[in-house]
Amino acid sequence: MQPASDSLIGQIHEPVIVHEPDVRSSPFIFASPHSGRCYESDFLKQASAPVSVLRRSEDAYVDQFFAHVTELGASFVEAIFPRAFVDPNRGPDELDARLFKDPPLEGFSAPNARTSAGLGVVPRLAADGRSIHASVIAYAEGRRRIDQYYRPYHEALKSEIERTLDQFGRAVLIDCHSMPSSSARGADMVLGDRFGASCGRNLINHAEAYFKSLGFTVTRNRPYAGGYTTEHYGRPLSGVHVMQVEINRGLYLSESDVRPLSRMDNLKERLKTWTKSMIYTEDTGRLAAE
Repeated sequence: MQPASDSLIGQIHEPVIVHEPDVRSSPFIFASPHSGRCYESDFLKQASAPVSVLRRSEDAYVDQFFAHVTELGASFVEAIFPRAFVDPNRGPDELDARLFKDPPLEGFSAPNARTSAGLGVVPRLAADGRSIHASVIAYAEGRRRIDQYYRPYHEALKSEIERTLDQFGRAVLIDCHSMPSSSARGADMVLGDRFGASCGRNLINHAEAYFKSLGFTVTRNRPYAGGYTTEHYGRPLSGVHVMQVEINRGLYLSESDVRPLSRMDNLKERLKTWTKSMIYTEDTGRLAAE
């Protein structure tokens, strides 16, 4: 279990790490876009919020819950940079013009609920609604973050999907997240499939049933149906299934100070049992084909 002070500050040399199995024996890919805790020192110097507040935007320690999947023949794609810096679960043009001192006339998507809430690809607000930046920033800085961090993450994710499709004829991406207990609406786990659009019905049925067999309360698509990753990559008819998994942080975390609780180890073991069920089920091929 990691201490609460394990965030890293300095230069980020690798924005994304792809953990590959010794032998790729599964069509499953797991990804953690929001558990990065390496902060650029220059970013922190101009931020108005301290790192202790910025860390509350992390899906803290979700990477630890799924790092074991390489032992099961699946790959794991991990973003190293923090969500408060750039959010890889947004579209590259989901930019909030209010954040930039010199926004261009083009290059922005139409305002949506995420950008209006200050939660675009370059976030304006932290998880608690506090401003991340001390003032507006240069548009060139926003583009730099997207080019140096966001795009390598998606290039890695796309490469893993294509590689898995070539080998197995199908790919199953589990997009791994955690959610504030205050927004979980009583659920331990929320499964998102864009209301049936991003993942085959039998796959998500199996995921839900096995979570419930482990004693978790589970809901689907409310309050989280999936973000850019599920929407952009999920194409069940083409053999690519994407399911978002949201874990209630109250199960393992002191949310105010981003400190792991002793029961985190128990949750880790239960999640390992769940991933084995997903990867090793004899019906994986059939589930992903229907």
